[in-house]
Amino acid sequence: MPTNNNYVAIMAGGVGSRFWPASRTARPKQFLDILGIGKSLLRMTFERFLALCPAENIFIVTNGIYRDLVKEHLPELNDNQILCEPSRNNTGPCIAYTALKLQVLNPEANLVVAPSDHIILQEPNFIQALQAALAFTEKNNALLTLGIQPTRPDTGYGYINFEKKATEGNVHQVLRFTEKPPLEQAQAFLASGDYLWNAGIFIWKVKNLIEAFGQHASEILDVLWAEPEHYNTPGEQAYIDRVYPNTLSISIDYAIMEKASNVYTIPSSFGWSDLGTWASLHAEAEQDAQQNVTNLGPHVLYNVNNCLLRAPKDKLVVIKDLEDYIVVDEGDILLIHPKAKEQEIKKITEVIGQQFGGNFL
Repeated sequence: MPTNNNYVAIMAGGVGSRFWPASRTARPKQFLDILGIGKSLLRMTFERFLALCPAENIFIVTNGIYRDLVKEHLPELNDNQILCEPSRNNTGPCIAYTALKLQVLNPEANLVVAPSDHIILQEPNFIQALQAALAFTEKNNALLTLGIQPTRPDTGYGYINFEKKATEGNVHQVLRFTEKPPLEQAQAFLASGDYLWNAGIFIWKVKNLIEAFGQHASEILDVLWAEPEHYNTPGEQAYIDRVYPNTLSISIDYAIMEKASNVYTIPSSFGWSDLGTWASLHAEAEQDAQQNVTNLGPHVLYNVNNCLLRAPKDKLVVIKDLEDYIVVDEGDILLIHPKAKEQEIKKITEVIGQQFGGNFL
């Protein structure tokens, strides 16, 4: 399989409001060094995919307001590799735009689409799964997603029900998708062994994906393919700015994956977390003997357990008698919040927006 037909599109346009106050509209979480290792999540994701294809085959799909941030974090990329959406219309139009652009560049493009903010602890296993996926989509008209072997009955993920008998190698037909189930259903899914987590990592030949859009979401193609001569030219951005806001706002799951019959999955295990919340960061990051995850400068902790603590490196932090809390000091905002109730953080940002405008968002 010629490597130059392998492409990667990294979706990096989200706001990451559940990581407030570190993640803000002006600099969302994919541009932050959330793990405290000196690299942003976007940078880590980009470097991970260099094992799959050269840098010139990696494209970033983001919101127009983040173009300069992408260039700051990924100076290797040229302007044509940064796709800027003028509006947030969910993953359906964003992936269709990417596919159409690549179709013009290379009609044989074999594409991986992945989010910019996931943790992958076992990168060799991850690349191996993707190579198997690309080999399958190279010779089959298939829409493929990596399914993660579930380790707990998590109600925050979508689930993939898959055919136990493999079609080929470790590739299995997908029977159905289920969006975030209630706990009892998630427990039943886990017990059955017939379900995987939906990681939102997709693999497909671009021409087969465009065909699927034509069958299941043709109205998106009608908008984005009206004047194909603009793709990969200096006039592309002006064209996209003009037509993109007219696309349907819909996820790729609802637009294509839940409707198509040629959907497959590879059951995978590579230390994956979607890093959607502070609690998921606490669960995945390295903990000290007291189960704390700290990203601090000088600090003194007395009887502090099972907490996530983040503050500027030049600030002395002293905390006593605290358990199961998130403490995030971003200079202009201090968040002290029970870890068990972190799902309320997104709602809090809405209240803050109403009370103080966008200054703190």
